[in-house]
Amino acid sequence: MLPTSDLTIKKKPSKPLSPNTTKALVQSLQSYYASARTRSCLVLSVLLLQFLLLLSVLFSSLRRQPTLPISSSSSGTVYVYDLPPMFNSDLINDCDSLNPWNSRCDALSNSGFGRRLRPSWYATDQFAAELIFHRRILHHRCRTSDPSSASAFYIPFYAGLAVGKYLWSSNHTSRDRDFHCEKLLRWVSHQEPYRRSDGWDHFIMLGRITWDFRRSRSGNSDWGSSFLYMPGMSNVTRLLIERNPWDPFDVGVPYPTGFHPRSESDIREWQAHILSKRRSTLFAFAGATRSTIKNDFRGVLLRQCEAAEGRCRAVDCGGKRCTKSGAAAAVELFLDSEFCLQPRGDSFTRRSMFDCMIAGAVPVFFWRRTAYTQYEWFLPGEGESWSVFIDRREVKNGTRSVREVLEGLGEERVRKMRERVVELLPRLVYAEPEMGLGGVGDAFDVAVEGVLKRFRRRRLQRQEEEEGKEEQEE
Repeated sequence: MLPTSDLTIKKKPSKPLSPNTTKALVQSLQSYYASARTRSCLVLSVLLLQFLLLLSVLFSSLRRQPTLPISSSSSGTVYVYDLPPMFNSDLINDCDSLNPWNSRCDALSNSGFGRRLRPSWYATDQFAAELIFHRRILHHRCRTSDPSSASAFYIPFYAGLAVGKYLWSSNHTSRDRDFHCEKLLRWVSHQEPYRRSDGWDHFIMLGRITWDFRRSRSGNSDWGSSFLYMPGMSNVTRLLIERNPWDPFDVGVPYPTGFHPRSESDIREWQAHILSKRRSTLFAFAGATRSTIKNDFRGVLLRQCEAAEGRCRAVDCGGKRCTKSGAAAAVELFLDSEFCLQPRGDSFTRRSMFDCMIAGAVPVFFWRRTAYTQYEWFLPGEGESWSVFIDRREVKNGTRSVREVLEGLGEERVRKMRERVVELLPRLVYAEPEMGLGGVGDAFDVAVEGVLKRFRRRRLQRQEEEEGKEEQEE
């Protein structure tokens, strides 16, 4: 059965007939009794009354607008900085040179959704969230054009594109990787709202993992930019597809997938489809081995998959098979599987986890940092309700079998876990419309509302601290 906790339309009570209408009906019935009409006339009058009551209910229903749960704007408003083009639009216009191997123009088209494949589905790049957030926040219901009335300030800097351009070539230096970041902070530091708060009410979307912005050394050999270690970023809240669990200013948000629903009905129909889908495979794995890594854990999982006697399927993601066409090969695999194995990728998180969940499969984790300490605003803390955790060390030393663990869960528990995954789906996807889905909050809505609530708590805390100081002085 499709979960309805976030989707149920709350019906308003039907509007009763007006007193004049009711009085007229009663007088009509009395006239029938007084004239001793036949029983058939009495029956017809009762039917007429029921018909009018039915019409009243119908018209009331037609007037009613569907009301679906969505976060309110009571937590504040957002001002979006109009940055110089070098920090966003110029980077998009330079899409042919953002990658040393090929053009990224297709991947960044359609405001970050990429090439359209079919209705609601795109070939979306996993690092395109900066563009997606910028487009949506420009049309957000909480946006204000008056900075003096804003409670939050969004910085639409495409840092992932600016830094990513210089990650892969030995010809580029650490100064290249920091160039746009330093310029951006210099510009922001001259803005009155930033000077007033020292950045504590500012936030930014960074489209790559946090470690790409945490170069701790000045040498050219160390990876990434030092953006997050620059003094001007110390109080700024950062939305990232992978956060540093020990940095409270990092907030993990879902990787963009290829599914961008156009409406609430798109979400409902897809949820119904993946919940009722018959699945022929117990578990699946989409990924490539790391031949350069000794005792690569992915190789261990692939060997267990091969030994599962038809209970497991795998897709080799070598090359670009699992990244092109919106990860279609991986999604198709997960649609036919009860569970999907999610070992860590090049970092602790993987886009594959979200491809898995939008396909209605239950994710299986081997590192807690892959999900449980990453996406706290989007996924319930009780991970056992929507996922499975297996200690990788026990799998490596042969004391636990993935197949045996999953087969031992029981049909009823697996059904409940899948229902929970499907129920969470709206919070994990980025909707296609500029204004969102209306009644259902998507990943963008959850992120922005989370930021606004965070800033509101900080303001209240500061007010209480100031009031406490005043009382002590008195």
